[in-house]
Amino acid sequence: MLTWEDSYAIALELRRRHPHIDLEEVSLGMIYQWTVELPEFSDDRSLANELILQSIYQEWYEEEHTL
Repeated sequence: MLTWEDSYAIALELRRRHPHIDLEEVSLGMIYQWTVELPEFSDDRSLANELILQSIYQEWYEEEHTL
């Protein structure tokens, strides 16, 4: 079960599901939509905010750019 507090786990799952996406073209709206569509996600959608979505994006970005 994933919640908004699981930004790293969400980022890993989004990365797995969207391996060829250019992160420069990903919006926070896309992050939100993809997150709430995850079968493992079960949190209140209304709790999402810009800070949470940016955190997920940052985790994903760092995973993509880790040497």
